[in-house]
Amino acid sequence: MTMSARPDGVGEDPRGIPIRDVARLLGVPMPTLRSWELRYGIPALDRRPRGQHRRYRPEEVNALRLMRDQIARGEQAALAARSVRRMLGGQGPAEDLVHRILESAERLDAAAVRGRLDEAAAALGLAACIDDVLLPAMRQIGVWWAVGHCDVAQERMATEAARAWLDRRSAFAPAPARPRPILLACGPSDLHTIGLESMAVLLRYQGWPCRILGARTPTVTLTTAARASGAAGVIVASHLASGRLRAVESIRAVHDLDIEVFYAGNAFATPRSRRGVPGHYLGIRIQDACAELTRALDPIDPDPLVGPPS
Repeated sequence: MTMSARPDGVGEDPRGIPIRDVARLLGVPMPTLRSWELRYGIPALDRRPRGQHRRYRPEEVNALRLMRDQIARGEQAALAARSVRRMLGGQGPAEDLVHRILESAERLDAAAVRGRLDEAAAALGLAACIDDVLLPAMRQIGVWWAVGHCDVAQERMATEAARAWLDRRSAFAPAPARPRPILLACGPSDLHTIGLESMAVLLRYQGWPCRILGARTPTVTLTTAARASGAAGVIVASHLASGRLRAVESIRAVHDLDIEVFYAGNAFATPRSRRGVPGHYLGIRIQDACAELTRALDPIDPDPLVGPPS
């Protein structure tokens, strides 16, 4: 999940969530949110009050999140808005499966969540299932929780159902074909591991042995594990802007060991946030991140790859 804390006083309110709380949730300044609405129609304009009193419904917060993520990928704002409108209006198999997962989460039906993910993997392949169905659904549930649209039981059930599904997929991965492992860790201030767990599944299907160190991994724990395991590479994920500096300390510490280091997450979404950070930025999509890691490490551990299952 990408939302770690609900702003004080935020709960489900028929009037929506105030713009100042949306700004804190998404890490986007209020003037930028207003600009996206006024200049690009994201979310769609209506007659409700704007300015300091502007409020957003859960689906509008999701549209703003998508806009933020598209711009973080490097798209210009006008093109990003066009992409967001296309995604929100889409009725393809991925969008339909995301909606069905969300419906299952609202019903607290963990078996149905896992079943929909099985359908997505069969229809789209494992990599596209993760990038286009699993993670978008988890992000939407994170938005729902943050704005009070769902309760903590629904959020936790969906997260644990997704984690159980990833664990089962990982159990069927082939035996590692490469000699040295990849370590995956959250920054010292970060809690959310679904993205790392998703990446580990795809890397295992590409022949990499993986070890997930988990949430809030201290820098000393990370460097000790990297040395002891003879890691081929280390991935550090950070989603909180407030935790970015501590994550960068971990990245630098691994880099100082002459071990290839990679990083990802919303804390590094903008070019400015990546300035001066050593190592390789992995981007937004999990399958692209795995390809980037493998390209960087192939000269070091050049064993043949095993493709992910369809």
